Amino acid sequence: MDAESTALVPPPGCPAHGTGERIPLYGPQFAADPQAYYAYMRHFGATTPVELSPGVEATLVTDYTAALQLLQDPASFRKDSRRWRDLNEGRIPADSPVLPLLAYRANCMFSDGVEHLRLRQAVTDSLARIDTRRLTQRIGQISDYLIAQFSARGSADLVGEYSKQLPLFVFNELFGCPADIGDRVLFGISGMFDGVNAARAADVLMQAAADLVALKRTRPGEDVTSWLMQHEAALDNEEMVHQLALLLGAGAEPLRNLIGNTLHLLLTQDQYAHKGGLIAEALDDTLWGNPPLTNYAPHYPAADMEFAGTKLEAGELVLVSIAAANTGGAGSNRAHLAWSAGPHACPSKEPARHITVTAIENLLNRLPDIELAVPVDSLTWRPGPFSRALSALPTRFTPVQEAPRPATAARSAAPAREEHTTGARKERGLWSSFLTWLAK
Repeated sequence: MDAESTALVPPPGCPAHGTGERIPLYGPQFAADPQAYYAYMRHFGATTPVELSPGVEATLVTDYTAALQLLQDPASFRKDSRRWRDLNEGRIPADSPVLPLLAYRANCMFSDGVEHLRLRQAVTDSLARIDTRRLTQRIGQISDYLIAQFSARGSADLVGEYSKQLPLFVFNELFGCPADIGDRVLFGISGMFDGVNAARAADVLMQAAADLVALKRTRPGEDVTSWLMQHEAALDNEEMVHQLALLLGAGAEPLRNLIGNTLHLLLTQDQYAHKGGLIAEALDDTLWGNPPLTNYAPHYPAADMEFAGTKLEAGELVLVSIAAANTGGAGSNRAHLAWSAGPHACPSKEPARHITVTAIENLLNRLPDIELAVPVDSLTWRPGPFSRALSALPTRFTPVQEAPRPATAARSAAPAREEHTTGARKERGLWSSFLTWLAK
C-alpha cells in the first residue's frame, strides 16, 4: 500500500487511536516506527497535540515551513523555560523523566535577547579555537584505541563499543576532562536522554561540570573550558557550569546517535555498503531521514496567538519535530533541520560533521569487511521522545591482530594530556586506560 492510502491509519499500538487523546511520543511502539506516527500526525495539519511522558503535554510542529517560521521568529517564540505555563502551575510531575531536558538552565539555549547573544558569543568563539588538525589526530588515536579493544575478537556492538564511547573520549580531550569527570559526564548525559533516573543523572552531570570548572580555574589549559573562562563575556562559575553541561550534553549524546545512525545506514543499505567515498553522502541522508535529535527545540509563545492554523497560549510548550519536518522537506533543495535554524542553530555543526566522518572512515579502513551480524529487522531503538538511537548495532568482521604502535606517536601526543594524566590514572577509568595505551 502506498503512503497516501495509509495516512489515516493510526500507528500500531497508538493509545490515541480513535480517542482524540494526545499522541504519546514514548514507549516501544513509538521507538519502533516513529515515521508512522509522523505520517499520521501530518494529515491533521502543521501541528499536533502530543504527550512527551505521562502528564507532560506539548504541541509538536511537524511541517517544514511552519518549523522554520518558528525557529526564525525569536520575538514570538521564546526559549526561556521559566515561561512554561504547565510547570509554573504545578501540572508537571516532579519526577518526570523529560523534565531535566526542559527545565530552565542559565545557558545560551534557554536564554533570549541580549543575554542569549552574550552567552552564545562566548560559546561560538571558544569552539572556533579548536584546531582541526589536532582534532583529526585525536579522533584517529581514540578510534584506533576503541577498535583495538574488539578487533581481535571479530565482532563488536558498534553502539556500545564505538559510537557511544568515541564522543566521550573526544569531548574529554576538547574540554580537558580528567577520567573521573569524563565518566560522570557520560553517565549523566545517557541518563538524561534515556529518561532513566533522569533527575539523578542531571545532578551527576551538573556536579561533574562544577568540578571541571573548579579544576580549570586553578589549572587552565588549551581546551574549550579554559577558553570559555578567558572570554570577554566574563562568565561566572554558575554560568560556566551551565554552558559546559549544555555543550557536553548537546554534543556527546547527539553525536553518539549521529555516528551510530550513519553506521546503521552504511551497513544496511546496499548503495552505501563498503564504499568509503559515500560516507559524507550517508551522513547527509542520515541527517535528513534519521536525525540524532528527532523532537526538541522547545519554545514558548510570548503571547496568545494563532500559528499555522492552531491556537497557542502564552507559555505553552511547543516542540519542533525535526524528523517529521525533514521528511516533509526531503527531496527538495531546502536544508534539513537537523542542526536547527535561526538564532539558536547548533554552533558546533562543522566539528560534529568532522568527528563523524573521520570516526567512520577510520573504522571502515581498519575493518573493511565489517557487516551486520543480525537481521536488520531485529535491531531495536531506544525509547524516548527526543532522540533517535539504536540500542545496539551487532557486527562481525575478519579478526585483526593489532600491530605495535610507533613510539613517536605516543610521545608527540603525551604533552597535551600531561595536565590531567595523574588524576586519570589514579581513578583507572576509561580515559586513563586510553592514556596508558597511548603511551605504549
